[in-house]
Amino acid sequence: MGRPVALTVAGSDSGGGAGIQADLKTIEARGAFGTSAITALTAQNTTGVRASGRTDPDLVREQIRAVDEDFGVDAAKTGMLADAAVAAAAAEELRNAEFPIVVDPVVVAEAGDRLLSVDGEAVIREELLPAATLVTPNAAEAELLTGISVESPEDAREAGAALRELGADAALVTGGHLPGDEAVDVFVGDEIREFRSPKVPDANSHGSGCTLSAAIAADLARGLDLPAAVANAEALLDRAIRHGLDLGAGTGPVHHPAGVRARADAPDALDAVRETVRALETPEMAPLIPEVGTTVAVAPETATEPADVAASEGRLTRVPGGVRAPGGAALGASSHVARLLLGVREHDPAVTAACNVRASDAVRAAVEEELSVATVDRTEEPADVGGTMDWVAERVLTRRDGDAPAAIADDGAHGKEPMIRLLAPDAATLRDRVLSLAAHVDDESD
Repeated sequence: MGRPVALTVAGSDSGGGAGIQADLKTIEARGAFGTSAITALTAQNTTGVRASGRTDPDLVREQIRAVDEDFGVDAAKTGMLADAAVAAAAAEELRNAEFPIVVDPVVVAEAGDRLLSVDGEAVIREELLPAATLVTPNAAEAELLTGISVESPEDAREAGAALRELGADAALVTGGHLPGDEAVDVFVGDEIREFRSPKVPDANSHGSGCTLSAAIAADLARGLDLPAAVANAEALLDRAIRHGLDLGAGTGPVHHPAGVRARADAPDALDAVRETVRALETPEMAPLIPEVGTTVAVAPETATEPADVAASEGRLTRVPGGVRAPGGAALGASSHVARLLLGVREHDPAVTAACNVRASDAVRAAVEEELSVATVDRTEEPADVGGTMDWVAERVLTRRDGDAPAAIADDGAHGKEPMIRLLAPDAATLRDRVLSLAAHVDDESD
C-alpha cells in the first residue's frame, strides 16, 4: 500500500514557521507524504513579512496538476492564496476534486493586517467554500467571511453554522486570539464540539493556523473521518505550542514535529529509568522506600501527557535483604509521579526526572539538609481539583515563581501517606541525590 499523499496549496515562509514549510513538516509528522503548490514567495522572519511576490496563476495550476497526476492526492489544504487570480486558479483546480479539501482562509494576519484583497476574499467565499470539507478560520477571518462578530464560543458556533450555509461541509472556528485564559476552538459539523486548552503565556505560536489545517489534511489523507482528524490536530497543535521554539526576535514558531520528537526521545528516557532503577536496587535504599513503593519517571523534552513519560513498571518495594522492582520500564507506566513531573515542567522545563521517597523523620531531615525543599499541605487540596499531582505542582511552582525545588514534601492527608517527591534536571542527577540521601539515612524508624 502506498503512502497517503497530502497536498498543500499555500505561500512560502522563508522563516520556516508558517506556510508551505510548516505544512510539510506537519504532514510528515502525521504520517502522510507532503506535496506542494506554492502560491507566493515571502521574505519573512519572526518579526514580520518584509516582501512578497505571488506565483503566476498558470504555474499554480500546473503545480497542482503535476502532483495529482503523478502521485494521486488523497487530501489537500489551502493557505495563503496571494490574490484573486491565484485564488481563482486554485479553486478551479480543486473544486471538482474527489479528495477532501481543508480551506484555511488566510485573509488577515495575527496582527490584523489584511493578507488577501476583497476580491480574493470573494473567491474564497464563492468558489472555495462550496468545495471545502472543512474551513478553519480564526475569529477575524470568520467575521470577514460571514459578517458575524466572533467574540465568544457562542459567536463561533453561529459563524460556523453560517460558513456551512455558504457551502462548507464543516467549520472549525479558532479562538486562540480571543480574550480569556483558555483557547477555545469550535467545531461545527454534524456535531458541535469545543476544544479547550490553557493559553501558554508568551507562547511561540507562529504558524499555528497552518499547522492545525495541515494536520487535519494529513489525517484525512490517511483515511480518518473528519471529527477524528480534527481532534488529533488539536492535540498536535496543543503540544506544538506548549513546546514552541524560542527562535528569533519576534514570536517564535510552534514546534511542528513535537510529537515525533517525544517518540524519538522515548528510548533514551526508558534507558534512563532502567539504569536508575538498577542503581536503586540496593539494601541502603530500604529506609527511603514508602509503604506505597517508589516510582521513577523521566520525561522526554516534548512530553505533554503521562503516556509520553517513561517510568518504572511496578514500584520499587522493600524486600528481605534490600529493594527490588517487579518490572522494567515503560511509557505511561506512572500516573501520579508522571503527572507531577509534567505539572512541574509547565513552569520549569529544565526538570526531566522525578521519584517519590518515604517521608520519615530521618529521610526528611536528610532531604532538608542536602536539598532545597518546598512543602505543601494536602489537607488544603480542593475537593473538585482535576488531579492531585497537578494541584501540587501548580501550588508549589506558583509560590516559587516557576523555580522548581529539588524536593516537594507533604505530611499527607486522610488516607494519603506522607511523601517526599524528588525532582532533578536529569536521571543521573536524580540517582546521585537519592543515593546520597540513602547514605545519610540508616534508621527506618520514624
